[in-house]
Amino acid sequence: MIQKRDGSMSRRVFLVAGGGAVTALALKLRYGINSVEAMAGSPKAVNIVEFSDSGQRKETVSVPVIVKTNAEWKQQLSSDAYGITRRAGTERPYSGQYWNLHDKGLYRCICCDTALFSSDTKFESDTGWPSFWQPIAKENVRESIDMSLGMGRIAVSCKRCDAHIGHVFDDGPKPTGLRYCMNSVALKFVKFT
Repeated sequence: MIQKRDGSMSRRVFLVAGGGAVTALALKLRYGINSVEAMAGSPKAVNIVEFSDSGQRKETVSVPVIVKTNAEWKQQLSSDAYGITRRAGTERPYSGQYWNLHDKGLYRCICCDTALFSSDTKFESDTGWPSFWQPIAKENVRESIDMSLGMGRIAVSCKRCDAHIGHVFDDGPKPTGLRYCMNSVALKFVKFT
């Protein structure tokens, strides 16, 4: 924290920090989600819903959380996928391979293969990122408050491996009114069999 020489906080820092706290509280009250920092003590297992490659919902299972070192993630992922999923980056609009894909299938996590979205809920958002009005199963994603750009947004991560996959906004179509704006590089498309 930036302090003046007399030990007091500068007015700018106070206003920015106060604004961030108010935004985090508003997001918590509106969406009932916690900040990323509050989630630091992650569980050792999570419940997710499994899906076949034909999109059939299977059962809810308890699976171990996938934890790897940065070196292991770097070995598994492309440099772009690592930067997005492990460092909460964002790909440039219209640069990803799925923003204009219209095939029927599942979108799985690039890091752990968990089913995250279905083409059945994909829509044209004119944003340059693949957009969905809901995840394939709410159990498979985690939402958290993201204050990284000095404003409150809701980050979306894979529940099993904590890969950052994008953000959700409240300007989507019916029936949910939500727009899950995802990074193509964080996803792996599997065409329905």
